[in-house]
Amino acid sequence: MADCDILVVGCGPAGLSAAQYAARAGYSVIATDALAPGGQLLYIDEIENYPGQEKTSGYALAESLEKQAVSFGVTIEFSEVTSIEKKGEGAFTAHTSSEDINAKAIIWAAGARHRELGCEGEKEYQGKGVSYCATCDGPFFRGEDVVVVGGGDTALTDALYLAKICSKVTIVHRRGEFRAQKVLQDRVRAKENIALELGKNVRSVNGDGKKVTSVTLTDGTEIPSSALFVFVGVIPNTEAVKDIVDLEDGFIKADDAMRTSLPGFFAAGDVRTTPFRQVVTAAGDGAVAAHSADHYIQNL
Repeated sequence: MADCDILVVGCGPAGLSAAQYAARAGYSVIATDALAPGGQLLYIDEIENYPGQEKTSGYALAESLEKQAVSFGVTIEFSEVTSIEKKGEGAFTAHTSSEDINAKAIIWAAGARHRELGCEGEKEYQGKGVSYCATCDGPFFRGEDVVVVGGGDTALTDALYLAKICSKVTIVHRRGEFRAQKVLQDRVRAKENIALELGKNVRSVNGDGKKVTSVTLTDGTEIPSSALFVFVGVIPNTEAVKDIVDLEDGFIKADDAMRTSLPGFFAAGDVRTTPFRQVVTAAGDGAVAAHSADHYIQNL
């Protein structure tokens, strides 16, 4: 059994930001993660759009965030939170894979995992051309040919973004029609450098061991490409808390102060309802969540 003022679940940018802000405010903080600190950062080969930070790797940024949090007194534990129990105002117990943790407030920053295609070569080339974020990685393929998979609003919106900077964008969608808004479909069809491959899926991602060179479709068509952008949805890590807080499409509903429907329980980063999921927005969420947790504890 462990005790702390604030428990942060998840050690990605949102969690580590929340942890260090809470610790700097004088609270005892435990941050837990089932894997290594960094979250989705660990799958990003290069980051060049984090304010004030020159081009760096996701791993390097994750390491820096972890060291900073620890320097302020944050205790990091490697365990998976399986359930949360609220025993009263300012009295939570988190049941984890290693021990129970008591806390006055909880910040849930467990993130969301991208839904994968499950095709050959996808995992091998993650961070080497296989991406799940156009605004994060698109500029690395400026002037090159890329492939986008998906048929919803996100897929088409990001395909239009990529069409501005890439030579050619091929959209692959398993259905014969898109699910996206008609206005997005019209814009995509009007773009001269966007090609459509409907009613098909990706069979394999091909490369030279260092980078993606082409994508093979289920009908055998091979498309020369420097990157594969996958937009077939994300899965929020909310299974352990689905019965204690309000969700929307699986994501935790939280206001601008990161407050959820359960007083004392805050959500930050990709796990919450938000229109934009980036490293910088996750870090900002974490800072706000820590401030709100401070306010909550001060008013117990």
